[in-house]
Amino acid sequence: MLEKIFGSKSRVKLLKIFLLNPDSSFYIRQLSRDLKLQVNSVRRELINLEEFGLISSTNNNINLSDLSNNSELDSSAKKKSDTVELTSGSLKDKKYYKVNKNFILFSEIKSLILKAQILSGENFIKKLKDVCDPKFILLGGMFLNNEGAPTDVLIVANIENHKLLKIIDDLESEMNRSINFTVMDEKEFKYRQEVADVFLHNVLNNKKIILLDKILNV
Repeated sequence: MLEKIFGSKSRVKLLKIFLLNPDSSFYIRQLSRDLKLQVNSVRRELINLEEFGLISSTNNNINLSDLSNNSELDSSAKKKSDTVELTSGSLKDKKYYKVNKNFILFSEIKSLILKAQILSGENFIKKLKDVCDPKFILLGGMFLNNEGAPTDVLIVANIENHKLLKIIDDLESEMNRSINFTVMDEKEFKYRQEVADVFLHNVLNNKKIILLDKILNV
């Protein structure tokens, strides 16, 4: 759906990582590696998004002459060898990109990305139903942009571990990020309810979307 709206799979991947991590900065090769995209494709899309106003970029240069007289800084620079480039007499930090939260359409586009994530969750249900009889499925955490949540997905079902991991892997590929998931059978779920389990209480009382409920009926 998002590809049809935004016209590019690469652009959608970039939009997701920027809008779901609004306080983080990224550089081109990092994005290329993490999103499994060609560097040139990432660079082209970043230029377009920056011209559009949705993201901004910053540079930070350090002269090698300054480093030669500062062993502590030199040591620090070596530790960051994966995030810096040597260029003709200067140690140049990579160009960093960050979403512009003041962009006039920031909230609207972010809302669209989040709603698309929920649709991914609905597709997740269909896959689960193909291999088991799920009793309860809850989305939270990353699906609602709530990074402090105890889990992203809570599943109550009797399902073989390798089948569940395959479905989770597919969802992670679609979301372009790792997913914190929790699975338990119905007996464990009800026991945790009875003993007022802290983890389950926090999950159920955090921001959530219940996609399937054959237990709580809420």
